[in-house]
Amino acid sequence: LLIDWINTTLKEEHIVVRSLEEDLYDGLVLHHLLENLGSLKLDVDKIALTEKKQRQKLAVILEAVAKCLQLEESQLKWSVESILAKDLLSTLHLLVAIAKHFEPNLAMPSNVQVETVTIENTSRGLKTVNAMEYITENKENLEAQSKDDAFDELFSHAPDKLDAVKKVFLQFVNQHVGKLGLNLQDIGSQFADGVILLLLIGQLEGYFLNLRDFFLTPASTAEMV
Repeated sequence: LLIDWINTTLKEEHIVVRSLEEDLYDGLVLHHLLENLGSLKLDVDKIALTEKKQRQKLAVILEAVAKCLQLEESQLKWSVESILAKDLLSTLHLLVAIAKHFEPNLAMPSNVQVETVTIENTSRGLKTVNAMEYITENKENLEAQSKDDAFDELFSHAPDKLDAVKKVFLQFVNQHVGKLGLNLQDIGSQFADGVILLLLIGQLEGYFLNLRDFFLTPASTAEMV
């Protein structure tokens, strides 16, 4: 996806990328890509032939990326040395960050992860640490976090709006369970035994649970559970 995106973006400049490791490390493609996507004018030579020139060029490019994306140094998952060393993981992180910023509608698959192996030479021999690292966003975690954050924000910073939110939920529930002749007055207490919740799910999904499958009037905690 990233290779196709780069080649499509730079088609008019007759640049063709075949390998992310081999074609991006010297900064030439990144230079053209940033100028094309963000109309950034970078004060560097188009072609850097020596390693020293490539390192200097990458430093300018990556500084421009961090500034444009408003990233602090601690947030960067790449460096001049890692890109120059053809580190695929760093290159992927860099390209994904650029694509997310300049091409937010690019059909980037979520939850792409790789297993990384870190090898350290210690006095007792080689020490290896395996870990999973996400290349693209972990949407499940993000969605859960955003939901938690929204309600945490409501409870801690806007308690005055809590009653209004409860009222909206109450209207929503009654709109659906009202078809069964039910009317709720309090979400907290009337949802506690699970009966209304089961009936609501059934109404929303278009089915009715057999009354033998649960207790319509539970008399104990065990029956509620």
